[in-house]
Amino acid sequence: METESNLLNQEIAEILQTVIDDAPESLLVVNPAKDTIEELINVATAHEGDLPTVRLLAQETTLKDVMEDFIVASNAADLIDAGVLSLRTTDEVPSNSLIVTDEVVIALVTADDHVGGLTATDETFVSDAYDSYTDEWEGAHDFSLRTPPISRVRETLGDEISPDAQTDFDEVLSSMETARGDGDGLDEVTISLLVAAKNEALLYDISKWGEDVGIASKATFSRTKTKLEDMGLIGTEKVPIDVGRPRLRLKLANDDLQNADTDQLAGVAQSLLN
Repeated sequence: METESNLLNQEIAEILQTVIDDAPESLLVVNPAKDTIEELINVATAHEGDLPTVRLLAQETTLKDVMEDFIVASNAADLIDAGVLSLRTTDEVPSNSLIVTDEVVIALVTADDHVGGLTATDETFVSDAYDSYTDEWEGAHDFSLRTPPISRVRETLGDEISPDAQTDFDEVLSSMETARGDGDGLDEVTISLLVAAKNEALLYDISKWGEDVGIASKATFSRTKTKLEDMGLIGTEKVPIDVGRPRLRLKLANDDLQNADTDQLAGVAQSLLN
């Protein structure tokens, strides 16, 4: 096995990929750092072929912070939906950050900008560690992830708004490193509204879709629309309907946004919002 030697001077993604490529049936990740959780989800999402069952045990505050990023959380939700990933929290602070399989224990050690995977393969030690952390897992609390799976988001957006809107949504997300809405990246509601405005969809349709799929409530979509409208990013025009109040059609109101390629939309919007 590749993991019989220490994995030094490697990126955390490379260490995780090495472990997954060894094809264990299950994988326990204990007390991972935020970057490790993000990379684990990235590696698992991109992996071709069968994945081991991944059980991730972390502090609740760490998981909550990581899952504020819609890109990470929606991919994690996909893995959970597929029965591959489980998330649980512990009130205790484990002394080590570990990857544990039934054949190897890897301690993840960070020194400055370097990460090392220090491995142990002694059968007795590995067996004891696996049993111990499995017991800890069994006594841990489930972590409730409220973000919808990205595959469901994409499919329903294409069905309920338009295939072009789905394509644009995918391209905008692909252009972003994070989608947290905290200044480092637009949040998922803002992204949805910008894509809807680019495709001149109705506010009613995009907010109903967003609430139905589990992104946010109609009220959150309405508040965010008002903010973007007040800042001059999007505009609306009334569309009469047979019965009831007119609906609002969304449009991009800023020249830079109107002229931006789809993969530049998030960056232009971010600069206008800052």
